Amino acid sequence: MKWVGAHVSISGGVSNAPINARDIGAKAFGMFTKNQRQWKAKPLTDEQIDGFKSNLEAFGYTPEQILPHDSYLINLGHPDPVARKKSLDAFIDELQRCHQLGLVYLNFHPGSHLRKISESECLALIAESMNTALNETENVVAVLENTAGQGSNVGFRFEHLAEIIDQVEDKSRVGVCLDTCHAFAAGYDLRTEADYKSTMDQFDSVIGLDYLRALHLNDAKSAYESRVDRHHSLGEGNIGWDLFRFLMNDPRLEDKPMILETIDQQRWPEEIRQLYGMISTQ
Repeated sequence: MKWVGAHVSISGGVSNAPINARDIGAKAFGMFTKNQRQWKAKPLTDEQIDGFKSNLEAFGYTPEQILPHDSYLINLGHPDPVARKKSLDAFIDELQRCHQLGLVYLNFHPGSHLRKISESECLALIAESMNTALNETENVVAVLENTAGQGSNVGFRFEHLAEIIDQVEDKSRVGVCLDTCHAFAAGYDLRTEADYKSTMDQFDSVIGLDYLRALHLNDAKSAYESRVDRHHSLGEGNIGWDLFRFLMNDPRLEDKPMILETIDQQRWPEEIRQLYGMISTQ
């Protein structure tokens, strides 16, 4: 079964996320567990945790259908040890919050070298940070997201993600989220069936499809291979509709959260309906 949804608001508390997902017809959803613009947040209360779990059950969501995202402030590959420790502490807190909510994934952007160290040094620091965080937490899978490669961000090549995974000690607790806009902007073409097959074959060869835990579904305002991260509504960007038809009919993508981060939230219910309407009945 395809699990399509969107990254919904937690305004008013995390317990509202399942309600907001239900309201747009989502079978999956993304969310933050706290204000993503702040380093620290008040601990989750028993009332908040119980309310969230109760609403998950009420609306028929399982933990595997939810893709929490950490704060964009976090940089596990920061070249400065003090700044990296601040990010690591925040990342551990995010993993713990997911565990408290009964969730099984935490999606995150790998990090940035800030042009002060090499890509490989940055990737090694990310893996080292992940190993520390995973050793201090339990159950939750750290899900690396491919990036567009904007600025000094790493993770825009599949080889970057493979290099991180290779250095993570507990392979059972690491996965990958494939963002379509980021992949396209990083130079992985997705516009034709042949392009899609080639890109997915590269992913499987370099990383391994067993590590693919989730997807972010976005068209791209940015140009192919521009390394610029600019999302667009489905069918209105430089990727076009065909990719999303390929995705919705790919049997390898069953039972994985497929999360919209497109720019017009008012269109999410229609985009979800359009995606499900693409599934072939043959």
